[in-house]
Amino acid sequence: MNIGDRLESLLERQYWVVDMLPKQVPADSEGQYFKIEQYYLESPRKEIICEKYTNILIKLNCYYDFDILFDEKWQNNPTPHFLAECVSRCFSSSRPLFVLLDSSDALLGLDGDDTTMTIYNPNENLLELVGALASSEGLFLWKP
Repeated sequence: MNIGDRLESLLERQYWVVDMLPKQVPADSEGQYFKIEQYYLESPRKEIICEKYTNILIKLNCYYDFDILFDEKWQNNPTPHFLAECVSRCFSSSRPLFVLLDSSDALLGLDGDDTTMTIYNPNENLLELVGALASSEGLFLWKP
């Protein structure tokens, strides 16, 4: 299976979300979810969220070998500085960043237009680790 087909396959699998909120906001919520999300996607709050996801990914790379896809280019085990630059560019340009964890057949996705990170096809070990890393950054892990 080529890499494009593999990504498509992973994007269709079960997923979890790392978020600033502890659970999914119901569609019929009386709150102002979209206005509040937009608030957090403005500077300087956007940079704070970007840094939290950067920290999670850099720490995750201590435990897992991974490849990133950004600007249609693959990079195996990017340096922490390069990874931080890609996450920052993802948030400033609203282009997606994907992280492929080969050994656990999982995919993580970030989109600069969103305040969440999505984890596709995670196993229990990955969920436990990402949950701990998210918690250390003041974020939450939940399943939709």
